Amino acid sequence: MPVNIQIYDTTLRDGAQAQGISFSPEDKKDILIKLDEFGADFVEGGWPGSNPKDDEFFQKAGELRLENARLVAFGSTRKHGSKASEDSNLLAISRSSAGWACIFGKSWDFHVTDALRIPLEDNLEMIRDSVSFLRSTGMHVMFDAEHFFDGYRANREYALSALAAAAGGGAEWLVLCDTNGGSMPEQVAEAVRDVVPRFGVPVGIHCHNDSGLATACSLAAVDAGATMVQGTVNGIGERCGNADLCSVIPNLMIKKGRSCPKIDLKGLTRLSRFVGETANITDLDSLPYVGEKAFAHKGGVHVSAIQKDPRTYEHITPESVGNRRRILVSDMSGRASIVEKLKEFGMAVESEESNRILTTVKYMESKGYQFEGADASFELLVKRAKGEVDTPFEVVGFRLFMDEVGRKGFTSEASVKVVDRYGNVEHTASDGNGPVNALDNALRKAIGRFFPVLNDIRLTDYKVRVLDEKSATASSVRVLIRSTDGKHSWTTVGVSDNVIEASMTALVDSMEYAILRSEGRC
Repeated sequence: MPVNIQIYDTTLRDGAQAQGISFSPEDKKDILIKLDEFGADFVEGGWPGSNPKDDEFFQKAGELRLENARLVAFGSTRKHGSKASEDSNLLAISRSSAGWACIFGKSWDFHVTDALRIPLEDNLEMIRDSVSFLRSTGMHVMFDAEHFFDGYRANREYALSALAAAAGGGAEWLVLCDTNGGSMPEQVAEAVRDVVPRFGVPVGIHCHNDSGLATACSLAAVDAGATMVQGTVNGIGERCGNADLCSVIPNLMIKKGRSCPKIDLKGLTRLSRFVGETANITDLDSLPYVGEKAFAHKGGVHVSAIQKDPRTYEHITPESVGNRRRILVSDMSGRASIVEKLKEFGMAVESEESNRILTTVKYMESKGYQFEGADASFELLVKRAKGEVDTPFEVVGFRLFMDEVGRKGFTSEASVKVVDRYGNVEHTASDGNGPVNALDNALRKAIGRFFPVLNDIRLTDYKVRVLDEKSATASSVRVLIRSTDGKHSWTTVGVSDNVIEASMTALVDSMEYAILRSEGRC
């Protein structure tokens, strides 16, 4: 019978070390709850005693009743020349709300002699003593053998002796770490095969992605006998990141037939996007399995084949990981793409009507529009063409004012006049951080009186693309705006030789889509 594979998530600790990411204690608690619902076996919460945020998180986490996940506190072996029972780091771990501890120690002799600058035997005693102390406090302990694969290649006997010290102290897992992310899958597999039968303790794998091989190395380790994979959601982490659990898990379960019994695989895409939203990461579209582009089809030949049998251009069903198929509409589209896209929106379209829409799309894209990344604008275009929606409001006029205020730079103010579908008028103004932000704020202020749903909408991304670089500042531009209500996201597009007009078009589409969606019409 195949051995179950344990999933260990370190998004809240290793993932939080990524450049540009900072989780609040409340963020970490929310992610912990989602990971527990998803079915992660272990969730590493952070490093108790290292900073006030982690201390507050462990206090909050201790108040939760987790159904699946076991909370893990992270830390290092004791300091050289001290006792584990007096080490502030280990004491903080033992007093945390976690039932499990994961401590790391050196397994590469080079690090011991040149980074720690202590005798090799002293490092082994630090490992043994630290694990033993935490076990004596009643905690379960796993040992992360830092730089294990580099150490194994440099001095195999010493790397194995570090594992022996941890096992001797009572470690319940030995986790082999490719800390620098430079190992090849075959090197990882060779070392794991050597370690697995030696200590009578289960073996885990922890890979970084500096060579772009973290997922491959993790899978190779499992094939060689490892029964735990450590990684992060969306692969976030220091430098180039960690093994991406959003790739590792479906590869294990779907491709290799491995059992992760608690995991809700259909919740994978939802988890990925929740963590991305919480971490304010906007570049997840290209991720395998869970990205917006993972099952997106653009070419007419592809779409035609997909209509006959999705297996022609999809390696799994999108629904198995909670994702969905997307048909991209562009000037490369054929009628099949338009028909399939309309089916996606639940619209029945006759052949003549779909041809007319296709002609409109191709004409607009010749002017610079791009609908493949702006589903909301495309849906509005089609529903307007079919007469299925009215315009909830109209912008009668707007003005922008920009003033230079000494050394403080420029200030922006927008004045907007709108009329709703019943003829009610609102004329208001607002400041902003730049002209587009001022417009956004003024529009919300004006339209929000008629449509309170807009109070919950915010912009998450704003992109400007110059369409003809040779025309320099006279060039047309394409503006893409991504908006969210906290649960769903959508993208709208505007094109003009005036960046403010293009931005206004995309902003108005975004708000109109939100209103019609709240009314059940989009």
